[in-house]
Amino acid sequence: MPDATVAEYMVRNVQAVDPNMTVAEVRDKIINSNFHGFPIAENGYLLGFVTAKELLRYVETPDAKIRSVMRRGTLCAIPSMSMEDATRILFRYGLRNLPVVDENRKLVGIISNIDIVRSQIEKSRPGKVMTVKNFLEQQNGIRMKVTNLDVPIDKLLPTQKEVYMDELIGRQYEIKRGLNEPLIVVRRRNGYLIVDGHHRALAARKMGAQTFRAVVLEPNDPEVKLGLERTAEKWGIRSLDDVKIIEASKHPFMEITTMLLPSEEAASINEKLIANSKE
Repeated sequence: MPDATVAEYMVRNVQAVDPNMTVAEVRDKIINSNFHGFPIAENGYLLGFVTAKELLRYVETPDAKIRSVMRRGTLCAIPSMSMEDATRILFRYGLRNLPVVDENRKLVGIISNIDIVRSQIEKSRPGKVMTVKNFLEQQNGIRMKVTNLDVPIDKLLPTQKEVYMDELIGRQYEIKRGLNEPLIVVRRRNGYLIVDGHHRALAARKMGAQTFRAVVLEPNDPEVKLGLERTAEKWGIRSLDDVKIIEASKHPFMEITTMLLPSEEAASINEKLIANSKE
């Protein structure tokens, strides 16, 4: 399988600052954003990168133009660079962001640590798929073919009774930010049985999506009834509408993640995610 490239994961709609902006203007732009800094571009060409840390040096001269105080040049990537190489640059030099330029040195995107995480999660997906495939084959005495499809959300058949609201909100935020980790489903005559990805499926539906990326396992015997299927039938779960959303308690993942936070701050985590996802 070919290496993932920067072009596949970079953010293309890049926010940049003009070199004629003042230190105060750029400072305010950073404060009112979720970023620690911005590329500096003029007429589309990348000139450098300014961070909040660097602006601290010029706190006494807020009216100075960025052009006069900026450090010339910056590390950068090109779209065809592998994500592995981009990761090495970010890691070696302690960077959070890496601007991406084309052959004319024009700014065309940006790669961040978040994008690196996205690529690594998606890279781990094939191993998980094979584990699920092997387990289902052994448990049910069948063979399965693996395909990749965009499946209709209204054709998804759940195998889980409940999901957690906090994790649902977290998944919505991830999808909004581009982490479209595919579902793992089994093709059935009446739809697609969800093996992995109930929170993602419900989050996508709540966001108004009609389809979602999925790794589809296709049994060589379409009539065989899987254990997951029998359990879902016993619980009376026939569609995503039958899945209960739990609001009063935390998903185990979030319980662990927020255990050191004051209760009031932990309770506001989801509100922050919702607010950030709308930016």
